[in-house]
Amino acid sequence: MVAGTEGYEKFVSRFIEVSQDLDFFEVCKDFIAFLPSKPARILDAGSGAGQNAAALAQEGFTVTAVEPMPEFLSAARKRYKSASITWLKGSFPDMACLNAGTDQFDFVLIDGVWHHIDSTERETAVIRLSVLIKKGGRCAISLRNGPAGLGSRVYPTDTKFTIQQFEKHGFVCIFEVQDKSSILPNKENVKWARIVLQKY
Repeated sequence: MVAGTEGYEKFVSRFIEVSQDLDFFEVCKDFIAFLPSKPARILDAGSGAGQNAAALAQEGFTVTAVEPMPEFLSAARKRYKSASITWLKGSFPDMACLNAGTDQFDFVLIDGVWHHIDSTERETAVIRLSVLIKKGGRCAISLRNGPAGLGSRVYPTDTKFTIQQFEKHGFVCIFEVQDKSSILPNKENVKWARIVLQKY
């Protein structure tokens, strides 16, 4: 088991059901304006049950979805059969399933993932992303703070520190919003920040 997925194995069916009912254009509405021109290559890093990857493919993007849990990948492949999506088993921080020589992206989406990896893993992930993202490409990240949900391995996130990590590796922050409430019920103690970073 990949460390960041701890807890989800107990709620596989529930997670898939809840996730696939979510609307990408509601969950990720802060990121829509920063999507690249079509066609472009997008990486959905930590793609879960596949709903975001499917929405992006439907919009005309070429999508690579990377997810560590086989159960989530299987459910995504079964429901979303777009030829524009490549489903890969892999995980932060290294995403070894991707080849930096050939796999470079115009946009990377990291939605609901960053709080599952610790500070050391985050630093490694930023370095890896700096290689995978094209010059001028963007990385959109949602940062969660609050008590654990279905995933039990959670760490606090810090918007300012996250931006600084990316700045050290050739990025500039072009969008930041904080203290957003969860769209899910019974999550009053969960707050989200969202940032978009551009590689220069």
